[in-house]
Amino acid sequence: MNTPTFAIAIMAAGKGTRLKSKRPKVLHEIGGKALLLHVIAAARQVVPEENIYVIVGHEAEKVKAAAAHTGVQFVLQAEQRGTGHAIQCVKAHFASNGLAAPEDLLVLSGDVPLITPELISGIRNFHLAEQAAMTILTAVPPDPTGYGRVLRKTPDSPEVTAIVEQKSLAAEQLSAPEINSGIYAFRTAALFAHLDLLKTDNPHGEYYLTDVAAMLVSDGARVVALSTANLQEVLGANTITEMMELDAALRLKTARKLMAQGVTIFRPETCTIDAEVTVEADTVIEPFVQLLGATRIGADCRIRSYSVIQDSKLEDGVLVRHGCVLDNASIGEGALLGPYAHLRPESEIGEGAHIGNFVETKNARIGKGSKANHLTYLGNAEIGSGVNIGAGVITCNYDGVHKHKTTIGDRVFVGSDSTLVAPVTLADGSYVAAASCITEDVPAGALALGRARQVTKEDWAGSRREKQAPRKS
Repeated sequence: MNTPTFAIAIMAAGKGTRLKSKRPKVLHEIGGKALLLHVIAAARQVVPEENIYVIVGHEAEKVKAAAAHTGVQFVLQAEQRGTGHAIQCVKAHFASNGLAAPEDLLVLSGDVPLITPELISGIRNFHLAEQAAMTILTAVPPDPTGYGRVLRKTPDSPEVTAIVEQKSLAAEQLSAPEINSGIYAFRTAALFAHLDLLKTDNPHGEYYLTDVAAMLVSDGARVVALSTANLQEVLGANTITEMMELDAALRLKTARKLMAQGVTIFRPETCTIDAEVTVEADTVIEPFVQLLGATRIGADCRIRSYSVIQDSKLEDGVLVRHGCVLDNASIGEGALLGPYAHLRPESEIGEGAHIGNFVETKNARIGKGSKANHLTYLGNAEIGSGVNIGAGVITCNYDGVHKHKTTIGDRVFVGSDSTLVAPVTLADGSYVAAASCITEDVPAGALALGRARQVTKEDWAGSRREKQAPRKS
């Protein structure tokens, strides 16, 4: 049986009652991604996913479903009885599944989303270099009030004498600046040997993992502390307000990273840019833009104000005018969108194509250089290159039960206010006269007209007005 040298346990079982939310705490989002997924992503850059154990409890199935794609392992803490109890469940998981425990175990919190792979690697390396039984990650906030304090043997010593909760601090300890982050590394054998000795004689009646530190110090084991200079990396979120503060910090960090790579972002504090968005150099993002999910934007694009782009890919040189909404769309090089275009899922816009004012697409592929500039709906459509779609054109793709496809060849001209009733095909080079209702295929090079013949009745309006005029008494 192979014994992993290092594993990570992520505590994600709590309710987060202070959030006043039915949703599990670790599934609340910042930067467009659940808190827990940020922590897992950082951990996966340090150890293989099979060596990451996520402890679930409250709404366990929802949490597992959200993280299932990451490949991590799950440990059930059916009854949440504290941090010490969570690690007791990890110990039991190894035993009941015949798994070899790792030589060292790092414990993270699933609600600390700004932790970085560099910090995780740093505490691991420090812990191993110090040959410690326990390593505590600490920080020094501007005001430590309310936090448990970490007391060292001397200010310059890495060795810890105690972790003291705020309410238990003696008068001379109130000024102690260093706080416990709740992130620890353990020599697993030393940790597991003391877990069953934990007691619940505390105001919450829970098993506290911090009590292991006092036991190890009492036994003469080496307990050390590592302080991080970046307080945000170890901050959790206990309220919605705190969570949004972390969200703002993460989004600003993302914007700064993009700007350092050559992207211009006007007033970045007004933009919402998710953590996984990528943008190439020389693209300009105007104020109040939202770039969400797995959006990828090429070079030399311009995204104008109030546009919302989610899970979409834009090639180089795309112009997105004001107020466009893109969802799971693919945009070719040099295409022009908007203003106020709505590209719904599975829209593919070809190179140099124009999708203009108040045009909506859904499951539609628009060929190179084709144009639909005004007030048009294109759904379940395959449109070739060099096509002109006039204002007010719609593809009638839904019969109340099934969706049907409209196929338009190359160099087709569709006149304004036409209705294309699918399934229908307009072959290469064909024309559709304005205001036509097309229900049959149109051959290549043909002109199709599908409208009633105009009838003009002379003097009809005047006669009608006379009949409707009020009678004189």
